[in-house]
Formats: sequence, C-alpha cells, structure tokens
Amino acid sequence: MFEVVTVSALTAFLTAVGNGAAGEMGKQMLLSTGALVRRTLGRETPLPATPEGWEVLAREMHARLSGDPRHGGEWAILLRTLQDDDVALVPGAGLPPATRDFTDRQAVLRRLKREATRAAAGRPRVALLYGPPGIGTSAVALHWGAEQIAQYPDGQFYVDLRDAAGESGLEPSAVVLRLLGQMGVEPEGIPPAESARVGLYRRLLAGRRALVVIDHASSAAQVRALVPATPDVFLLVVASGPALALEAERIEVPPLSDRDAVKMLRKVAGPEKVALAKPRMPSLLGHCAGNAFALKAAAMSLLAEEPPLPEDVAESTARHPVHGMVRSACRRLRPETARLCRLTALGGWPAIDARLAGDTAAVGQEEAAGMLAEAADAQLVEALGDGRYRFRPEVRRVLADTAALEHGIPECSAAMSRALDGLLNRALHAAHAALPQSWRTEPAPAQGTAYRDEAEGMAALLAETGNVVRAVSVAEEYQHIDTAMRMARALWPVQLKAGFWDEVLPALRIAARCADRHHADSRMAGALHFQLGHCLGELRLWNEADRAVHTAAACERAAGHLRGEASSVEMLGLLKLNDWRYDAAYERFVEAERIYRRIAPGQEGAEDLPRALALAERHQGRALRGLGRLEESRVLLETARDFFAERGEAYNQARALTDLAETLHDAGDHAGALTKIAEAERLLNPEKATPHLNHLARLRLSCQTPR
Repeated sequence: MFEVVTVSALTAFLTAVGNGAAGEMGKQMLLSTGALVRRTLGRETPLPATPEGWEVLAREMHARLSGDPRHGGEWAILLRTLQDDDVALVPGAGLPPATRDFTDRQAVLRRLKREATRAAAGRPRVALLYGPPGIGTSAVALHWGAEQIAQYPDGQFYVDLRDAAGESGLEPSAVVLRLLGQMGVEPEGIPPAESARVGLYRRLLAGRRALVVIDHASSAAQVRALVPATPDVFLLVVASGPALALEAERIEVPPLSDRDAVKMLRKVAGPEKVALAKPRMPSLLGHCAGNAFALKAAAMSLLAEEPPLPEDVAESTARHPVHGMVRSACRRLRPETARLCRLTALGGWPAIDARLAGDTAAVGQEEAAGMLAEAADAQLVEALGDGRYRFRPEVRRVLADTAALEHGIPECSAAMSRALDGLLNRALHAAHAALPQSWRTEPAPAQGTAYRDEAEGMAALLAETGNVVRAVSVAEEYQHIDTAMRMARALWPVQLKAGFWDEVLPALRIAARCADRHHADSRMAGALHFQLGHCLGELRLWNEADRAVHTAAACERAAGHLRGEASSVEMLGLLKLNDWRYDAAYERFVEAERIYRRIAPGQEGAEDLPRALALAERHQGRALRGLGRLEESRVLLETARDFFAERGEAYNQARALTDLAETLHDAGDHAGALTKIAEAERLLNPEKATPHLNHLARLRLSCQTPR
C-alpha cells in the first residue's frame, strides 16, 4: 500500500538530518540521505545550506514521490525509523550549593520571585542580575535557586562561563553546547551547528517547568538564543559588571548596608572577633563599601587578628573594594606566595595546579602546592578539587595588573616562558600517549614524565585542554610563535577522539594565522590548516573548512610532504562527500590514492601506506554509492573490509561493513545487507557504539519492511 509522504514531514526530516548529530554516525546518516535524494531526483543535489533550502528540496522531492510509489515507500520507511530518536530531558546535577554566609538581599530576591511567577502573557521570563565585581550576584542566584527547587520539577540547569580560555568568553554556540550537556544530551547527540543546538534546547524545554542559570555571562550574544519560549521556563543570567543589552528584567545587586555587612562579618569571623574590632568597624565597613567579597576577606583578616590597613591602602580600598582586598591579602601572605599568585595570574589560565604554578614561579611542585593552599585561605584563589585552583576574574585582573610593577617586565616575561615551556612539555607527552601511532602528533620530548598508556595520556590532555587552548593565545601574545603552533598541534587527539571542536577552534585559528605569517608553505602550516579544516568540517562550516584544507594541501605540496598532501586531498574528498557532491568527492579520493602511491619504499609514510590505501578505497566506495555505481562500490568496500579484518581493526571493519550493507540495500539485495548488518553488530561494543548500533537498527528495519 502506498504511504503518503507529506511536504512537512519531508522538510522536518531533511532539516533534522542536515542539522543532525555530530560524530561518524551523524555524518553516515547525512551521507545515506544524500544518496537517496540523488536516486529519487536522478541528479546530484548539493546539501542545502539554509532552512529555506531544505524546504525547497522537500517540495521538489514531494513532487517526484507523488508519482513514484517505490521511492515514496522507501522515504516513508526512513521517516518512520527516525521518529523515536528524540532526546529526553534529564534533570541534571542542579545548581551548585549556595554560600552559608548569604546575608539580606530581600529586595532583590522579591524582584526575582516576581519575574519568575508573573503571568507570562506571551512574554518570556528572563532576569538579569548584575553589579560590580565581588558584590555577590552569583551568590544571589544560587541562594534564590536553592529556595525554588519545588517550583522547577523538570530541573535546574547551571552553566558557569568564567572558565573560558580567552578574555572574550565563550562563543554562543559553545554556551549552548555546555547547557545541552547539563541537560543530559550525550556528546554524539549534540548537533554541530548553533541553530540546531538552539532548536534542540527549545525542544527539550517545551512544556517543561525548569530554571536555567547562566553565570558570569560577558555579553548578551552569549545568552540571547537561550531566552525561553516556554512560559514555565525561567532564564536567570548573571553578569559581573554593567548590565548587558539583554531584553530582561534587569535587577541590580546593590552594596550591603552597614547593618547587613556587620551581619556577614559575624557569620564569617564570629561575633567575638567582630566585637573586639568594634573601634575600627566604621573604617573597615567604609573600606569594604558593602562589597560581599571584600567583606568576606576582611572577616578572614579579623580571624587572623591582623592589624588595620595602612591609610594609603585603606583609601584605595574604599574606591575599589576588590583591589583593596587583593592588596590586603597579598600583605598577609608570604612575599614568595604573593609573587607566585601575581605571576601565575598573568596567564589567565582556566585552572591552575602545582605544576603550572611551580613552573611559572620557578619553585618546586610541593612548595607551589603549599603556596596555592595558602592563597586559597587568603581568598585569592578558589579550590576546584584534585589540587586545582582558579582565580576569580576580578582578582586575577588586579594581580596581573600589579605583576609588572612589583616584579618587573623581564621577570614577568621569564615567568610566562617557563609556564609555556612546562605546559607544552606535558601537552606533547599526553598527545603522543593518546595517539601513539599517529604521525600528526610530535614524538614525546626526552625530558618530562611519560604517561603509561593511551587512556592516561588522553585523560591528562583532556584535563589540560582549557589551559592548552589558552596557551596558544598567550604564546602568540609573548611572541613564542613556535610554541603557539606546537601547542595547537598537541590538541589533535582532543578534536579527533573527544570531539572538542568548539573548545579548540579558537586556538586553531590563532595557530594557523601564526603559521601563515611566520612559516608559510611549511609542513607545520599544512598540519595546522588540516586540523583547522577538520574542526570546521565537524562543525559543518563547509565553506571555511574547504578553504582551510585547500590551504593545507598547497602547503604540504610546497613542502614536498606526500603523505600530508594526500591526507589533505582525502579530507577535501570527505568534505565534498558530506556536502553531497559525490562526483567531486570521488575525484578527490582517486587523486589522494595517486599521491599515496608516489610514496616510495623507505620513504616517510611507507609503513602506513597499506592502511592509507584501504581507507582511500573505502572512501571511493562510499562516493560511488552516492553516484549510483553500486557494483563498483561493492567491490571496493569488500576490499577495504577484508583489509581491516586481516589487521584486526574491529571498528574500521564494522564501518566498512555498514557501508557495504547500505550499498547492498540500495541495490535491492536486502538479504545480503542483513548479513552485513549482523556482522557489523557483532564487532561493536554496545557500551561505546550506541549511535552506530542505532544506525544499523534503522537500516535493518528498512531492509525488513515490505515495500
């Protein structure tokens, strides 16, 4: 019986696939859909780039399917197989704990409650908390959220943007990425494109009662797409500084009154200490100016029974409470600890451990660990756990601004050189351990500590990713150009195996720019443009990716690096394949094979040549399937499958079997396709290959459903 496929169903399906999940199976689904589009229309149709383009394609398809029951039935089956793929909302971990020292703010809390509970009347519920650094905006948000758990049964979701690896903060797309992760979406289920991520975010919250808190937002652009369309979702944005240009209920967090400031001092230092300090209380309150962070630091000084601030420091503190608090804290610390804090603050690192701080200050790791603990007691750094710390943004800026005055520019520059050298050494060791067989990672340095295996190396690199990304821009700023480029190359395992494309993209852009300026037409430039192109392709920024990989191929060719040139040309083919340009993709894959075959015995890359050729044959087979040359596709895919089976590469064998099953399905050999599906399923580890297994399940259903 002919099943009607509507324009709206086709549009929704094609848009979902085009914006679909990241990872290999997201691209596999995209490729399979492109092949079916070509068979249905009888011609090559490039991947649409806009929502309007998807709708135009859906209408064209619908007109063709109306008179073609066979293809109409195939599309109907495909649309049914994706109906159960919607991601469910998971409540997540909720908000971090509120501070025990919270005091007053009743007027602010009432305004928050009013915005959260007012009649929606078609207006989204959004509030913006803002105020000067240290005033307590985050504390207000967390305290209020802790009192509202029952009001949001579908979850409270919290994203803190302060650990971004750059001064400009996270890109909007990366903010949505983090939020989706908090909502329980697995990495392979998060779409690469920002618009698709926002769409998924809205689908997850549709009809829900939830609280979304974005802390330390630095621009309205970061959060504008998160403004809810669902009446019972409340978006609470927290900014440290002036109000953002966001359509929201703007609620300024004012300084604490003297009465409430004394209450806070008593909570932190105890009533006895505050009573003993009564003669100096007016001066102390004036210095803190109602700033919650400065008051807490002052309470710690009361606990330590420290003498009052000198008059010049006190006067400065009254004008800039956080500045004064930092200066006061540095006076309480040992000079060497204050020096370590100032020098480490120069890097703007998302996280600091004893190794990084020790390298920066040229002290031993054990000594640096003690200094960081001392700085945490003085409120200059916050403990993150596992021996890692971070600066509050306003504290870091004050420390960094005073570093050159206190220690001189030469010492600051030397400190940054030591920090970069130490971080690069660890990154290179970790990258090599994470991908020991890859020629795209440098050999491990002779100095430093090696990691035991791939898992340990990958874990170490993931833990340092934020710092490594930050180090690329720091190295460029301090004109350590080679370090910037090598640091970016060390990120290859992170983008290849962990899918941290949003995180590494800023660093790759900087490093590729450095290569163009200082090492044009070199192997280094080729490698960095390849990484950049790979990252852009994974984010489905096709045009940018194509330009980057063309540059990579040209650089490798100019450097006489055959393996690098062939790999880049192969990547160009993959980009064309994912863009549904099967003719161009096939030409690139054939060209890549020709370049690979120019590698002579004993030449660099010769030992990897059989595997490279097998991959090239697999890619050619995939392109031929898109072109409808199914018998040629089958022969090449069987050759690739046999190679990987002989080498014991189970996952690559399963990928080739999946390609082969789809080719046989297209040829009408459903029994043969089902056999290949079963073989692929046996090779996959269910715990690590859920997207692949889901794709195979859809393919099995398509093969088993009568037409």
